[in-house]
Amino acid sequence: MVKTRFPVSSTYVRVGHWINGVLYAPEDERVTSRVAVMVMHSDADYLTFPAGMALAAHGHRVLCANVSRAQETLDKKLLDVKQCVEYLRSLPGVERVLLLGHSGGATLMSCYQAVAENGPSYFRGPEKIVPMGEMEELPAADGVLLIDSNWGNGAMTLLSLDPAVRERTNGVDLDPAFDLMDPANGYDPGGSHYAPEFVKRYQKAQGARNERMIDEALKRLEAINAGRGTFRDDEPWIAAGASQIAPCNRLFPQDTRYLSRTKNAWPLIHPDGSITVGVVPCLRKPRRLMPVTGMYGFGGMAMSVRQYLSGSAVRTTEDFGYDETHIYGVDWDSCYCCTPGNVKGIHAPTLIMGMTGSYEFLAAELIYENSPAQDKSIAFVEGASHMLTPARECEEYPGQFGDTVRTLFDYVADWIEKRF
Repeated sequence: MVKTRFPVSSTYVRVGHWINGVLYAPEDERVTSRVAVMVMHSDADYLTFPAGMALAAHGHRVLCANVSRAQETLDKKLLDVKQCVEYLRSLPGVERVLLLGHSGGATLMSCYQAVAENGPSYFRGPEKIVPMGEMEELPAADGVLLIDSNWGNGAMTLLSLDPAVRERTNGVDLDPAFDLMDPANGYDPGGSHYAPEFVKRYQKAQGARNERMIDEALKRLEAINAGRGTFRDDEPWIAAGASQIAPCNRLFPQDTRYLSRTKNAWPLIHPDGSITVGVVPCLRKPRRLMPVTGMYGFGGMAMSVRQYLSGSAVRTTEDFGYDETHIYGVDWDSCYCCTPGNVKGIHAPTLIMGMTGSYEFLAAELIYENSPAQDKSIAFVEGASHMLTPARECEEYPGQFGDTVRTLFDYVADWIEKRF
């Protein structure tokens, strides 16, 4: 493991006309690596994301940047990634550029790299909900780091859908048969154990609502393209109980039996840096449910038709659902906004890591299994939360998980050093 750390400087930079970024770098140019890392999320502010300081302390220049097109389609966000990759390649001494995608950032970075390696036609097959539009040539990165990726922005919308919603834009008229907070369905504020029959009905209704929403949005897109939309280029798309932000993710964060362990044995990094190999359990605690479906600003999806179809939708089949170890019935190839599907087009060296205190940790296994890269690695960090810091609520005693950010990025820096 890499242990040496250097003092770090941070500098605000403007990439192109609109992209805000912070460039982290070792203060001493003599220890600066020829490998630079680019960090960006699909929607959130990542200027202070911990990878910047942590990897710069290992000698790398790290650009943490925000998309300038947060209210645009996924296609247009790829152009921000392109400008950042070109910016890093223009810096003196930079010979390799790696992409780092965390959470929804993995959707963005995996989509970018798949297009860069294969061209936009890769995402224009008849299986796609919508084909990727015209796209500039994108310079490929030399490697990809996917750190606690979710299952993709489309899948997180699916997993967040409230099947109790009867009409897409109405968050008040709800079907009580799908109430997750009803004790009769198995709810317990300390951790629910939903009845198998309820879970099956809930997941089936969730998948059915997902398909109805996509079909309705496609009809609106057809109308827009034919000049019959409410605007010439796009139109608003509102859906109650469809926000994918963390508090809106539904059944499995409350009933921790679901998506709770890997199927296979993988490396698990412990606080002291030692590594064991075995089936990896999730350590997360039940998330306190909130009645957010009736709240427009918290539980509602508010975007455009084109944004939804390109960046927040994935098809499901009749058998959609999930159990302890995997999600099934999702057509990962139906979109380009889900990392498990996008990664199939990535052949550059790829590191995939999951955080065991995170409710999204299990996506790492599926992404790894779908990756065709000859040089690919997977590992999990014991006790790290989704935001990479220690999951304090999961500790049996204070400090049990140590400095998870340091544990994680020591491993990442060592992986980079061995390859580049």
